[in-house]
Amino acid sequence: MIEEVRRVAAMQDHALRVKAAVELMGELQAAVVETSRMRKESIAWLRDHGHSMADVAKMMGVSRARVAQLRDAGPPPERAFLGTEHAQVLVPMRPGERDYVALEDSSTGQKLLALAHRLQLDGDLGYIPTSGEIDLNRDDLMVVCGPKTSPVTAEALGKDPRLTFEILPDGRWALTERDGGTVHTSPTDDPEAPSPTDIAYLGRLPRPDGQGNFLLIAGVHAVGSLGVAHFLSENVTDLYKQLGTAPFSMVIAADYDPTTKTISSSRALSDVLMHETA
Repeated sequence: MIEEVRRVAAMQDHALRVKAAVELMGELQAAVVETSRMRKESIAWLRDHGHSMADVAKMMGVSRARVAQLRDAGPPPERAFLGTEHAQVLVPMRPGERDYVALEDSSTGQKLLALAHRLQLDGDLGYIPTSGEIDLNRDDLMVVCGPKTSPVTAEALGKDPRLTFEILPDGRWALTERDGGTVHTSPTDDPEAPSPTDIAYLGRLPRPDGQGNFLLIAGVHAVGSLGVAHFLSENVTDLYKQLGTAPFSMVIAADYDPTTKTISSSRALSDVLMHETA
């Protein structure tokens, strides 16, 4: 960062320098926020693992009073589960006389953004064209789109080592655990199901460029994705404690009102399935 500051300071063209200065200030501010999050997380970890305030103060080279101030400063540690600078949430457009966004997908996107804001993470909502083409090589990316809608997500899901998302011989979509063969189908597809319930995939998968990961949410039906947003809103802290930002996948079930398509409850239907990484 010091080299970047020197590079901008050396610019003789003030029109170029003012633009570069604004961009660098944004990067520096983002770095300050993220490092404060990491500091907060580390202080909490040290305290939880038997270190006194005096120990932590000595490690940091500050007073105990200063540690007490800093332990509550900064975003919550679990913010990293969604991103570090600026969350990008993508929801699919549906084909029609005029392309549109389904109510459930729109609600999912808004609920994910609300969660990001709650965790002090900026974000915005984008739209996946009906072709299903998505650039997955982006930081802080959350994609709400299943294999039915996008060949890009279908390819990413095909590389999941723990779950498959595929069509059964009877035409229903199912999530199947590779180890053990447990098959999860949506009660929405069963006319005899006692209550309206859908299921969905939640996972963190590698980007095609190998430079990071992205979060993928894919309901068997659109309301299932909304169920994942509900689940994350209630469980992101525990998920982060268990997973950090490691690759994983799991199956989420959600009960919903068939008239309003609002979620009444959500739960994990499978274990949290960790992916082995090299």
